[in-house]
Amino acid sequence: MIPLSVLDLVPVREGHGVSEAMADTARYAQAAEKAGYKRFWIAEHHATEGVAGGAASVVIAHVGHATSTIRIGSGGIMLPNHNPFVIAEQFGTLDALFPGRIDLGLGRAPGAAPILAQALRKNLHQVAEYFPQDVMELRALLTGDIELPIVATPGHGAQVELWMLGSSLFGAQLAAKLGMPYAFASHFAPDLLDEALALYRRDFTPSAALEKPYAMAGMGVIAGETDAEARLLASSMEQSFVRLRTGHPGKLPPPVQDYRASLSPSELALLERMDPARAIGSPATVREKIARFVERTAVDEIIISGAVYDPDARCRSLELIMEAMRAG
Repeated sequence: MIPLSVLDLVPVREGHGVSEAMADTARYAQAAEKAGYKRFWIAEHHATEGVAGGAASVVIAHVGHATSTIRIGSGGIMLPNHNPFVIAEQFGTLDALFPGRIDLGLGRAPGAAPILAQALRKNLHQVAEYFPQDVMELRALLTGDIELPIVATPGHGAQVELWMLGSSLFGAQLAAKLGMPYAFASHFAPDLLDEALALYRRDFTPSAALEKPYAMAGMGVIAGETDAEARLLASSMEQSFVRLRTGHPGKLPPPVQDYRASLSPSELALLERMDPARAIGSPATVREKIARFVERTAVDEIIISGAVYDPDARCRSLELIMEAMRAG
């Protein structure tokens, strides 16, 4: 069976706050660990009312204390928002707290509106141009493969698994050049997935960390006891996605029956564009859709993302997905 992992944005539900979101995420991570998922990643997002994962390294520590065996990490840290030395210290600290469990997925996008640049006191587009150099510097701070005039403590010698993230061809090119495992964000940007995977595999150069290409792809996956139940649960995620793409982001709303029927053609098109990388339905439906996706892409691992309003139903969805894949 293909390894399954979980990506969590730490959603804040309507009628609830950040404290509840943190508690929900810890419980969700525990459910993922119990069900047998390989990794549990937190995504860095900023200045978004319905997403509480901005301080990703802090949330990862929270998840680490709530679990004991599952790999934990970032999906990802948007490196242009930071500097390599600080990230090396943060993830070196996480490795010291949770030895052998830490992943560090790196992304190039700033991850928020331009006003974030003012808040961070940075020219993010200019900083993003130095992303490849910053990745190499960060790797050197952790591994010592390049001698630097300063040693990160904690950080140097930490057994952190570095990943390259992306939703375009740039990340695929850089992951191939540096010999890093590669995760494509097809759960929200599926258009270039096949081209990016082909480029990554064709141009991959072995490194000390990885001998051959290893690719993971994101899918939006929500399971219910029936197709109808899963579609209802998924309506919260779909409402959030449409609101975000139409300029009205907010907290995660409760589910709505027959939500897609209420949409305009342009709004419906936003969701249908995501459908090739989504599996929403009963266990049998989810298993079939994931199997078709894996057959088409030949990825080595799937990372699932799916916001559900009811925490119980969200954890149950994880159980149903894993049970379905094991039965397949």
